[in-house]
Amino acid sequence: MMKKLQDIELTIKDENKDGVFAISLVENPAIEENWVYLSSQEIELKVIDEEQRIVVGYALIPDKKIFRKVQDKEFNIYFSADTIKKTAELYMKQLNLNNVTTEHTKKIEGASVIESWITQDEKFDKVNLYGIKPIIGGWAVMMKIYNDAEWKEIKDGNYKGFSIEGKFDGFEQLEQNKQKTLIEEVKEIIEQGLNG
Repeated sequence: MMKKLQDIELTIKDENKDGVFAISLVENPAIEENWVYLSSQEIELKVIDEEQRIVVGYALIPDKKIFRKVQDKEFNIYFSADTIKKTAELYMKQLNLNNVTTEHTKKIEGASVIESWITQDEKFDKVNLYGIKPIIGGWAVMMKIYNDAEWKEIKDGNYKGFSIEGKFDGFEQLEQNKQKTLIEEVKEIIEQGLNG
């Protein structure tokens, strides 16, 4: 029997501590404990202006279940449209536009988010201008790369998307629900034994 994974909704509880503090250019996503490193899985990073070195893509999309494994725990995380909207707002409010890393390990100079918006309309949203499929409630990010070495990495296809670096509330659900699941499994075994 395939184990059903727990779905954990990540939220912003404390606007002074939670949210996104950087955006990373990544090839593949990764996660480490309660710090979320989330790639725009299945969503490509588009070079929209080679001369001006501008790329655009989604940083977050609503309700997309994203598999994660932390130590021995496997689960899915997701963000609601409201949380994504608040996350994008706080990112701008806290002036994190120049906080850019690569592969969540190296802070780079010479890269800035120059536009950020929430997709609101499938037909008329700005993402359509760049050949990106509109996702209502998604957080679209446009970044300019001034750094020659990192621009070469993008052109060579070594970075395939944006990934957020942030802290979110919700991981406390992991232990609580895991215990519930164990109890439910024991009840199911007992019931099967009584009925079998």
